[in-house]
Amino acid sequence: MKIFQREQRSLFGEILDWMLTPLLLLWPVSLVLTWLVAQGIAGKPFDRALEYNVSALAQLITLKNNHAQFVLPLPARELLRADDADTVYYQVLGPKGEFLSGEKNLPLPGDMDKAGTGEVHMRDDEYKGVELKVAYMWVRLDAPNTSPALVQVAETMDKRSVLATEIVKGVMLPQFVVLPLAVLLVWLALVQAIKPLNRLEERIRARNPDDLSPLEVEAVPMEVAPLVSSVNDLLMRLKDSIATQKRFLADAAHQLKTPLAGLRMQADLAQREGASAEDLKLSLRQIGRSSIRATHTVNQLLALARAESSSTVLAHQPCDVARLTMDVIRDCVPRAMDKHIDVGYEGAQPGSEGVMVQGNLTLLTEMVRNLVDNAINYTPSRAARPGIITARVLIDPFSKVLVIQVEDSGPGIAPAERELVFQPFYRALGNEADGSGLGLPIVLEIARQHRAEVTVDDARPGQNPPGCCFTVRFPADAGVPQFS
Repeated sequence: MKIFQREQRSLFGEILDWMLTPLLLLWPVSLVLTWLVAQGIAGKPFDRALEYNVSALAQLITLKNNHAQFVLPLPARELLRADDADTVYYQVLGPKGEFLSGEKNLPLPGDMDKAGTGEVHMRDDEYKGVELKVAYMWVRLDAPNTSPALVQVAETMDKRSVLATEIVKGVMLPQFVVLPLAVLLVWLALVQAIKPLNRLEERIRARNPDDLSPLEVEAVPMEVAPLVSSVNDLLMRLKDSIATQKRFLADAAHQLKTPLAGLRMQADLAQREGASAEDLKLSLRQIGRSSIRATHTVNQLLALARAESSSTVLAHQPCDVARLTMDVIRDCVPRAMDKHIDVGYEGAQPGSEGVMVQGNLTLLTEMVRNLVDNAINYTPSRAARPGIITARVLIDPFSKVLVIQVEDSGPGIAPAERELVFQPFYRALGNEADGSGLGLPIVLEIARQHRAEVTVDDARPGQNPPGCCFTVRFPADAGVPQFS
């Protein structure tokens, strides 16, 4: 139950609800319990008066000639009738049940076995449609073989109800003042307790947009410290991300500057006076190569950006890794033939068991394509001694782990540079191959999106050249279950 309903959840309102709701729900329960307790308290003095009256009347029963007699003095009779609020009845019956005095039709007690002779008993009863409180006692007479006499005194319940009502009023009326005061004090206490959050909000609002320094954990309450620590962790990751983006943009601008400068230089050469037709053709060829390089760099930048944001944009589906790898090899054959490179595929066939993974087909194809393009770029080859590139899709028969390998016969990568090659725009020294330095970072990012691991090793350890082998290993639970 919510006492204060809001469209937007408020911490202040939530705490106030949880504090005031039990208080307001317990108040009517307290009222009922107070009424029940007041009824018991209000009845006790009147019960004692009834017991006294019964004992007093019992002493007026006498035995004369073996006959019970009861004589009530007039002052005592008037005393019994003197109550202004309630009506008092009494009844005296002899040992044989004969009527001696009082109200003849007053109800008799249910326990007619006369147990507990000489003790006063209490019961609730009804007479003439009115509820009564009855005190009665069995009186033993000083005669052998004589049954006890019965004395009853009863009164209506008006005084008891009035006294109980007064007790309830005396207890509950002050609560009508105390309850609003308690609500006000709870409100003020919450306002005071939530001030550290307001001060934290003011400090955050007062910060400069470029200030990503951590917030002070010691300046906030202990309960808010985990939240502030999480925000600090987010700020640090955001700071690293912004720094990475700035570095990426700077490197991208630097990489694009070279082909653009080449375009401008070749254009100036083509426009110089006295340039021959051969010089113009040479400048145009250089302009074409520079434009191709710039286009490739831009495409790779877009591919890397798409890979980094794909986790929240592109949906995953079952993908046949063997089929997409064969399609990539088929598309790369013309470019490989231009460089006299023998490119081929080995391993699992499309549709076979274990080649399906849950992933994004576009990104996985881009990953394999970049691995194959990287191998084509860095594998020396000539017609007399062609280079060799082999793509494989393998499945571990025991762990069912899916592995993609792209192996080449190139110069390989030194162990000290095997982690650096996955950084954007990094290129191994002493290598004149044309490239943007973005292919392997794209491979690493796409593999990370699919929880896969990328490693690089020598293809032929101990041989010269050692070649290079890139391995993408998917987790054991990445496969799509197959049902027979």
